[in-house]
Amino acid sequence: MFKLLWIQFFKRAPFNLRGLFGIKKEYNSKALALFLSAYCNLYTICPSKKKLSKINFFIDTILGNSSLGYSGSCWGYNFDWEARAFTQPINTPTIVASSFVANALLDAYLITNDIKLLEAARSTCQFILKDLNRTYDSKGNFSFSYSPIDKSVVFNASLLGAKLLSRVFTFTNEILLIQEAKRVVDFCCERQNLDGSWTYGILPYHQWIDNFHTGYNLECIADYMKFSNDFSYSIHLEKGFSFYIDSFFLKNGIAKYYHNSIYPIDIHSAAQLLVTLDHLNLFEAYVPLVNNVLNWTIDHMQSKRGYFYYQINKYFSSKISYMRWSQAWMFYSFSILFLNKPSLFFEKNLTC
Repeated sequence: MFKLLWIQFFKRAPFNLRGLFGIKKEYNSKALALFLSAYCNLYTICPSKKKLSKINFFIDTILGNSSLGYSGSCWGYNFDWEARAFTQPINTPTIVASSFVANALLDAYLITNDIKLLEAARSTCQFILKDLNRTYDSKGNFSFSYSPIDKSVVFNASLLGAKLLSRVFTFTNEILLIQEAKRVVDFCCERQNLDGSWTYGILPYHQWIDNFHTGYNLECIADYMKFSNDFSYSIHLEKGFSFYIDSFFLKNGIAKYYHNSIYPIDIHSAAQLLVTLDHLNLFEAYVPLVNNVLNWTIDHMQSKRGYFYYQINKYFSSKISYMRWSQAWMFYSFSILFLNKPSLFFEKNLTC
């Protein structure tokens, strides 16, 4: 418990205390993945040697920072991570970090046609299928664990794994991948609440309902249906999206963290809105909402130097420039904005 409190103190403090305690700057795999996917989006809009150079930099850095000793390519965080359900030593691979990285490598594969990127993503499926623990229900459906060293049931994490399996299936046509993905989606959809929401997980202390993890769930189910042509979860997706869009966004543009509380206002919640709408093919239908959320976020959560803050709380704000949590997510969300008719948001046409 002391480690958890210590980590949360550093994370939520109004000022960045890491330098005072000798914490060095390092690469984080999830941040690298978000930047890689963002540059792939920007390259798709307007190819250039500079963007391709960035893409290759992130590819090389990602591939050089994988966790070794597992059944397939996988990635974790560059620090010890203390959560409520488990402790993750440094570089312990997780389904979340690995899925984000593998999807980014697939984004890059579509641009570079470098077969090693597809092979790395397929290898990550081996990590998911072979090294993660499973929690089964009475129907034989299951949830993947967060990492090889825990047995937790976290819906968004398991669905991120299913999303990757189903996306790789579109390249390799391996029936096993889509079959296992479907069992995960079944497990998670059957545990959707009647109002369309999901709690974070099934443990007693995982019963909160929040913005961006709900967005993850919707994004992953939508992608599974697209990659599999299995639309049997359309009702779950529609109910979930209705809850998401009605519960987490205020008319003035504030993106709430929890469904029943405004604070903390977290930068990740604003960023995930664009990702969710894009994956559900609903971006154009919600242009006014996107406009409100982005304008409020820029006005209240962007510094004069350009970086985005972590959180606004009721009595204080954390204006630390977190690369993984804040900058990577907002950069990625803006790249999605540019993919979806940026002229709707900017008075002048953007150039490459």
